[in-house]
Amino acid sequence: MNKPLRPKHATPGRAAPSNPAVRFDKTTVVAVDDGWAQDEPLPILRTEVRDEQARSVISRNTSPDLNFDRSINPYRGCEHGCIYCFARPSHAYLGLSPGLDFETQLIARPNAAAVLEQELREPGYVPRMIAIGTNTDPYQPIEAQRGIMREILQVLSDFNHPVGIVTKGTLIERDIDILAPMAARGLARVGISLTTLDPKTSRAMEPRVPAPKARLRTIERLTQAGITVRVMVSPVVPALTDHELEPILDAAAKAGAIAASSIVLRLPREVGPLFRDWVEQTYPDRAARIMTRVRELHDGKDYDPAFGTRMTGQGQWARLMKQRFDLCCKRLGLKKTLPPLRSDLFAPPAKLGDQLSLF
Repeated sequence: MNKPLRPKHATPGRAAPSNPAVRFDKTTVVAVDDGWAQDEPLPILRTEVRDEQARSVISRNTSPDLNFDRSINPYRGCEHGCIYCFARPSHAYLGLSPGLDFETQLIARPNAAAVLEQELREPGYVPRMIAIGTNTDPYQPIEAQRGIMREILQVLSDFNHPVGIVTKGTLIERDIDILAPMAARGLARVGISLTTLDPKTSRAMEPRVPAPKARLRTIERLTQAGITVRVMVSPVVPALTDHELEPILDAAAKAGAIAASSIVLRLPREVGPLFRDWVEQTYPDRAARIMTRVRELHDGKDYDPAFGTRMTGQGQWARLMKQRFDLCCKRLGLKKTLPPLRSDLFAPPAKLGDQLSLF
């Protein structure tokens, strides 16, 4: 009988326990230990970044579960490495695994800002809020060197275009100089995702995300700059982080957040087996309880993609979570809905060579 294969790399600071096959591959290769492996230290699995020249950057959606119809992704893949990330399956479309590849094989889009400017200048373009960070985080670590998100923000500011940002990254503080004036014009707001206040749980689930205290400081600094911040308690992991719902909302409100939202854990496609393997390795004492509760939320399955319930779950536990969330938001004065950002200020700036207006 073949022995399990010795890993090729050491993976400190990574959440995914494996690199499952890409579902679009016609063949699957399974490696086995032939007995020749040496007991030498494994090389560290490093992050690699490749460039992609984008032909378009504004993605459209018609999902009834979302309050936006367009979004931008400066990067594909995410070094934050959150084990629960629903965006992992999107890496399969690139021929890469939703497992460790999603965390280590990243795609940057260096021409995104230039392409965005072209798209915003198209005749007949109708402005509505662009969401950024809804798939992969625009403020993941490589943004510090690449600066693609900052270039995109500058274009949106120049055009007076509304933007809503979702992030776990404290690097967003770098861009307060752009975001604060946009917020003052009613053009920008930010959602900061907080899954737990426990640094050990956070490090296990989301290994390269700033610590919870750091994200609370970011909420404080953004709100002090006049930027509207929503705390996003997402995802709520049953039997692991659900008891922290009220403490997270309390801490975020004290830091200055004025709104809140919450989404339960969802495990589409490859995320399901990746999460199951991770929870069995990381929390063996409660893995069965966690997965049982997850299935209670999703009609007996690891995930149910039905619109209307995929983000809230269903059943008694989902109803209790909603009641707790509603009561806590009411007590803290946290809004669940915010007025729309302004679209009436949108105006493409003059290009070099354009004829100047007479008035």
